[in-house]
Amino acid sequence: MPSQTDTEPAIRFDNVEKRFGDNVVLHDLNFSVAKGDRVTLIGPSGSGKTTILRLVMTLEEANNGYIYVDGEPLTHEERGGKRVELKEKHKNEVRKRIGMVFQQFNLFPNMTVMENLIEAPVHVLKMSKADAIEKAKGLLEKVGLSDKENAHPLELSGGQQQRVAVARALAMDPEILLLDEVTSALDPEIVGEVLNILRDVAKETDITMLIVTHEMQFARDVSNRVLMFDGGKIVEESDPETMFTSPKEQRTRDFLSAVLGNN
Repeated sequence: MPSQTDTEPAIRFDNVEKRFGDNVVLHDLNFSVAKGDRVTLIGPSGSGKTTILRLVMTLEEANNGYIYVDGEPLTHEERGGKRVELKEKHKNEVRKRIGMVFQQFNLFPNMTVMENLIEAPVHVLKMSKADAIEKAKGLLEKVGLSDKENAHPLELSGGQQQRVAVARALAMDPEILLLDEVTSALDPEIVGEVLNILRDVAKETDITMLIVTHEMQFARDVSNRVLMFDGGKIVEESDPETMFTSPKEQRTRDFLSAVLGNN
């Protein structure tokens, strides 16, 4: 018989609500991401897409509802009809399965590239330093930065920093990779080098990916599902081909027309 985690989705949102003051950013959100799926969230700025990633990464906490990772509650569970917060130790264990690449790189500026890559594997996963370095060297080769292991982040271009950030996320062997507008802080001519590396990750691994991007061609290339968000709700969802060639909802058509420059 398959175990619970074999049959459960990688991520599941169950009636999740998120407010910032009086502003309700997510309304009773229900959706799931199956294991190995590549799901892209599109929609206008302020529609709640990045908040979803921050909730999964536990950088924000939902005001109501539940989030599950591999069938396990992430921050809260229901006990006796009440929503109860789980201990930090539990949250940390579940969070180990999740990697995130941020818009603004978020590298440690006082550490070398190598130190950035081995910090979490050594201290969180308890990997030996030698094994962590060996793994990091392989990842730096993969992202084309083998010659930068002793550089500090501020000595690197934005594109190089973001490639290091991708390698750092992969160094934790995540089951789930969250990508938050990973090219929006980059000069247009170097966007492609970062996206190509992520295309390779999608092609060569079975990592579940939840992606927020305005790069529609990238969304089309790597996703097997696209969700259109507006006002904290899912307006439409479909496979990429349908979403980008014949969306059903007028709101989706208007958004894609604006983003893609169609008449």
